[in-house]
Amino acid sequence: MLPQSKDSLSFNLDGYQPYSATIDVKNYQNITLKPLYASTNIHKNRLLSFTRNLNFDEWNGWSVGAETYSSLLENEFVAAKKFPETGFAISIDKASYSNIRRFLNMQTTVPPDAVRIEEMLNYFNFGYVAPKRDSVFHAQSMMADCPWNAEHQLLYLQVSAKKVDLDKVPPSNLVFLIDISGSMDMPNRLPLLKSAFKLLVNNLREKDTVSIVVYGSTVGVWLIPTSGKEKNKILKAIEDLYPGGATPGESGIRAAYRVAKSQFIKGGNNRVILATDGDFNVGQASEDELENLITQHQQWGIYLTCLGVGMGNYKDSKLEVLAKKGNGNFAYLDDEKEAEKVLVKEFTQTVYTVADDASVEITFNPALVKEYRLLGFDNKVKAIADSVTELQGGDVGSGHSLMAVFEIEPTLSATDRGGFEKKGVASVQVKYRLPEDTTFRTLSYTCPYDPVEFKELPSCHQFATSVVMFGGLLKGSKYFRNISWNDVMVMAEQNYDPTDAVQKEMITLIEKAKKIYSKRRRKSEG
Repeated sequence: MLPQSKDSLSFNLDGYQPYSATIDVKNYQNITLKPLYASTNIHKNRLLSFTRNLNFDEWNGWSVGAETYSSLLENEFVAAKKFPETGFAISIDKASYSNIRRFLNMQTTVPPDAVRIEEMLNYFNFGYVAPKRDSVFHAQSMMADCPWNAEHQLLYLQVSAKKVDLDKVPPSNLVFLIDISGSMDMPNRLPLLKSAFKLLVNNLREKDTVSIVVYGSTVGVWLIPTSGKEKNKILKAIEDLYPGGATPGESGIRAAYRVAKSQFIKGGNNRVILATDGDFNVGQASEDELENLITQHQQWGIYLTCLGVGMGNYKDSKLEVLAKKGNGNFAYLDDEKEAEKVLVKEFTQTVYTVADDASVEITFNPALVKEYRLLGFDNKVKAIADSVTELQGGDVGSGHSLMAVFEIEPTLSATDRGGFEKKGVASVQVKYRLPEDTTFRTLSYTCPYDPVEFKELPSCHQFATSVVMFGGLLKGSKYFRNISWNDVMVMAEQNYDPTDAVQKEMITLIEKAKKIYSKRRRKSEG
């Protein structure tokens, strides 16, 4: 209903070209939007972090062997007085950490662009605080001195999402899209995926539905929609998978979405779970074409989870693109233990969504902050160069907890801090939509200015700092030149949780990295 007889309306929908029209209310209107995929030049790149009004220069890419990684530009220090507003996505994948572990276990250096500090940081659980009963998110912060720069401070911002009651979770419509091409015929590929999906099947309920679509020597439905009650039938279908043929990834994705749409559950959890080594060598192979294909389909309310496996053919950038455009997440499985972590222990975070298009906008107080730098959340060069780029929000799973760290150069010296404790160093807005709702909601929070000495921080925050430093050294970041592998090792050993096997494992990875990178340095000096 419109208040006047004629008016102009504008239509904007992700995945389709904008459209404006003059409307006569006496006539029924039939509006058709043209999909973006019809023109590969019309699409939006999305940012992981975004500082308003700030422009960036170009950056070079990185590849190793047959593996590709999106070229990343490390975030620089930004003047708070000129650019006080910045933001980042809440939905954080964790694939980078397990991929780094794979390289180090292979006794080789890690490609710098494969190191994503925010994914390393959020691979760990640094304490979950449940939101209030009527809230979707909770936010809290702490400040401390910076261990690698005595003149700077660190701001730790934690955001956690509510947990769903599994007894009340609506039914799931899951489509396993499994790559069975010839490149998957290795122990750490298809056999690992079989083990991973078997673990996931054990979490299914009678009201859940599972289908399996495969692509390789053929593309088709391997298992018709089956109730989660029939676990033996599903497990046998998984066990009978065998590799062979090319990799028509595009056809597989289309087939999976057709099945998912045919079984669509209104108000339910509709999701395609793609498992591959990422080598789409037949069909629509370019990232832009894949982006448009997935964006076109995510409008149906069908989410996408990507599981990457293997080495050599692993295409980190392609899996990231697919997951982000499909309103979903992605993980890298390097062994069965990681599969259990992603598909069993973190099952609800991986599969059940509590918020869509979630992002954090933070505005720094220039009276207290001279410059700031967001650690991690580095953007792809292609997205930075795109004039129609926008901040990339994402879907957030049940019980998801995020920690973001800012390095800050304060305007005040240590002796001038008195009287500013109650003033906020920054204001935070968490913006999100509920699933299947178009209305954006906002949670507001003020970060108090109350810095403490680094050693007074909780152990979990100090360990989180060691993770950031670990990532900085792996990337060869110019901002971490004042620290050594020994500094990282000491901080991690003094603050890790001995009951947490994942934290304990990182110490062994630091030891491996120290040997690998020290050996490389000696060779370069020689």
